Amino acid sequence: MKSSVNEDRRAIRPFQFVSCMELREVLGKRATDVPRLLELMEEVPSDSIYYHTHSYYLRHAYAQTLYPNDFATWAALYAHDRILGERLGVLDPFAYLSLEALRQDVMAIIDDHLSHNPSVYRVMGAEPFDFVRSYVIEAPLDRQAWTLSEFRNAVQEVEAGALYFHLCEARMRKTPGFDDFSHWLSAQDGLNMPELAAQVQRVVRLGLNLEGMRARIVSLCDGELKAHGGTA
Repeated sequence: MKSSVNEDRRAIRPFQFVSCMELREVLGKRATDVPRLLELMEEVPSDSIYYHTHSYYLRHAYAQTLYPNDFATWAALYAHDRILGERLGVLDPFAYLSLEALRQDVMAIIDDHLSHNPSVYRVMGAEPFDFVRSYVIEAPLDRQAWTLSEFRNAVQEVEAGALYFHLCEARMRKTPGFDDFSHWLSAQDGLNMPELAAQVQRVVRLGLNLEGMRARIVSLCDGELKAHGGTA
């Protein structure tokens, strides 16, 4: 008979689920062409870079968009520069440990593109790019998990804002490079399951939307539970 150790294992410290909401502030900085976008990108606060890259996932939780950040989307669809859009679209914001490093790489891509494509200098976007910054407000939920089964069920059921807070927000503003889920799964006072934690940590790097991340994490938990004779 298979052991149910992972099903029965109970954490010393439960996982407390927290959701979030986003308060937005329009900065009054507007670009109508690519060169102006580059100029303003150097001026705006880092919270604006965060809004147009990381929190794009919160605003598009259910859609797997072709261009996964605001800069790429605007370049391709409104500045009519598909090549630049594709170059910006391959950036993975979660690969960066600082917003300034991300800003510099975005600027480097645009600068290089402009240097090799001078004709785009005067192409005006059909719709201007307005820089926005955001403030993420925490909203604790009345949901805890002590076991893997409870964690799995909660991940399947909580609102998208909680997924964003624990998977995306945590990686940049809380603990660079680490999400809350994998941290608790691997912690000695959590479930102490480092292998599952490592698999969960990779999910945010797969290019999925939030619902895709949810489905993948639930699947990973199901696999772990099944392997040890447990059920969700």
